[in-house]
Parts: sequence; structure tokens; C-alpha cells
Amino acid sequence: MAVNVWGYLKEYEAEREEILAAVTAVLESGKLILGPHVAAFEGAFAGYCGTRFGVGCDNGTSAVLLALLAVGIQPGDEVITVANTAVPTVSAIVSAGGVPRFVDIDPATYLMDAAKLEAAVTPRTRAIVAVHLFGQCAAMEAVRDVAERHGLRVVEDCAQAHGAVRNGKVAGSMSDAASFSFYPTKILGTYGDGGMVLTGSEEMAKKLKRLRFYGMEKTYYALEHGYNSRLDEIHAAILLGKLKHLPEYLARRRQLAARYDAGLADTSLTLPTVAPGNEHAYYLYVARHEKRDAVIAGLKERGVNVNISYPWPIHTMTGYAHLGYKEGDLPETERAAREIFSLPMYPSLSDAEQDTAIAALRDTLDAVGA
Repeated sequence: MAVNVWGYLKEYEAEREEILAAVTAVLESGKLILGPHVAAFEGAFAGYCGTRFGVGCDNGTSAVLLALLAVGIQPGDEVITVANTAVPTVSAIVSAGGVPRFVDIDPATYLMDAAKLEAAVTPRTRAIVAVHLFGQCAAMEAVRDVAERHGLRVVEDCAQAHGAVRNGKVAGSMSDAASFSFYPTKILGTYGDGGMVLTGSEEMAKKLKRLRFYGMEKTYYALEHGYNSRLDEIHAAILLGKLKHLPEYLARRRQLAARYDAGLADTSLTLPTVAPGNEHAYYLYVARHEKRDAVIAGLKERGVNVNISYPWPIHTMTGYAHLGYKEGDLPETERAAREIFSLPMYPSLSDAEQDTAIAALRDTLDAVGA
């Protein structure tokens, strides 16, 4: 039995009638752009996350960009984040005119090491982008404390954290603005691209709506420079239907994580650590091993496909060499990039498929002498 790291076909089959009905409703409505389905999903998702306003946009990268612009990032402003994230987090900072500055990670959780955050603040720092990686939240209390002391804005990058909780607060409700992606692989994903920015500020929500629509409030008249960054009605309708399934998606991910924990507890793997106060959403189930590449090769031979998120820290990439970092600057980030890998994790993964993956992994570890 071949086991893939992700797949959507079984989920689509189970929800097919709902999804096609949502698409048909949009196509028959006569309103394809910024219509009632976008507005309904914005309100429903903001409500789920415990904040006041949601502004849908075309993808998660745009969501980070628009959030940064909405909190006032100007060319040359420094924005602190981490280097073990998807490139879009950093590309959005650069696109906003900001200068990314990196802090290292906690080696247990792979999240921003908040104890190192204050040392990264300079007179040019204007914001912190806290990345909720792999399905659990960064230490937002510590992040906000630093931000308040230095007058900084805080943006949550929640692309991997739909439904994650920290000390009773849902990801997306602990900052000035929070970005989400609805890319197909995400915990709440559509069948294409989509994104959203959440905020508790009515003024910021109005600005975000202008920014996503050419800077306009009225058609053909720009109040400020803006972008074409709208969430489509069809994707909004699909996501609105899928939102009611989010609790069951999360429950299944947590069940799968518990089964991995039990099936791999006595191996030489380092398994995920959940930070105190966090409820992990398990977008990814990230294991770690010093012989990672040999383990991945062995799994592939046994029909199990895994992934590495992410094999290259952003500060080591040629595309961001201009930032002036070098290998060795973020040792925990670099060490993790050499050792981590993600096991198959998605709600429609069956117990039998997961058992195959666990057995293959145990066999592989024996074979590589680990």
C-alpha cells in the first residue's frame, strides 16, 4: 500500500455533493466577485477565530503582505520573524518594503524563541511576524510583551494553524492583524488559492478592503495605492461549507497524532513537543532524526512518501543573501532543517494507511541502524 504525505480525493468524495452545490449556487447567483459568499465566510471565519473582522484575499502570501501594509510597514522598516518558515512569509515582508530580521527557534517546538526576540529589536524595528508553525502557536504573550515595550505591531502568520489554540485563544485573535492561507493542503483548504486577514480594528479592516481592491472604495477611484487581491466567490462558498467540518478535521488530525505518538514512542525519533498552553492542530506531524535523509530514502523504498518543511532556512537562500546572514547565524534553525521531516497527515488518511507508514518507519529505522 503506497501512502502519500497528503491527498484530497477521499475528502472530496465524501463532501462532493456539498461542494458542487456551493459552486452551483455561486454560478447561478449572478455575482462572481466580492459577493454574499465572501462576506458570509469573512464573518463566519472571524467569528470562529474570536475576532471582529475578516477580509478575504486571493492567497496566503497576499494576506501577509496586506496585513503588514495595514499595520503601517514602510520601506526600510525592519520586521522580525523566523527563518524556518515558508518563503512567502519573508517574500511578503520584502514586498511590503520591509527588511526581514531573523531570530532563532526553540529546538523543541521549532517556534520562535521568544527569549531571543528582544535582542533583535533595533531603532528601525516596526513589527514582529509570529509564525504559528506546523499547527501550534508561538509564545504570543512573550511576543506581545516585547512589542508593547518597544511600540511594535504584531502580525500572526496562521497559514498552518487554523483552529490551533493558545491559553484559550484561537490562532488569529492575538495580534493587530493575522494572515491565513486556504491553499488546498491547509487544515481548512479550498480547491485552489485563497487567503484572509483578521483584525479587531474596524479602521484596519476598511484599509484592508481598499488594499485588496486597487485602493478603491468606489469603483474606478483609488484613494491609495492598492492591489488586485480578492477572494473569489466560488472559493468562499466552498470554504463556508467546509468551515462547519473544521472541528472534525481537527479532531481527526489530533487522533492521528496520538496514534503516531503511541506507535513511535519507543523509537529513536524525536516526536513533536506541544508547548505548555497550546492545543496543537497538527497541520504537520514533524519527526526528527539525525539520519533523516537515510530514513526518508528507506521510507520511499517501502512506498511511504514524506516531506521536509523546510530543507533550506531562508537566511541561507541566495534569494535573500542581500540580508547579510550566513550559515551558523541561526544554529537551531539550521540543525532542525537537516533533521526534520513530516509524516503523512490529513483527515482522510485511514488507520490502515497510517499503520503502514508506522510499520515502514520502524522497519527503516532498524535497517539504518537507528
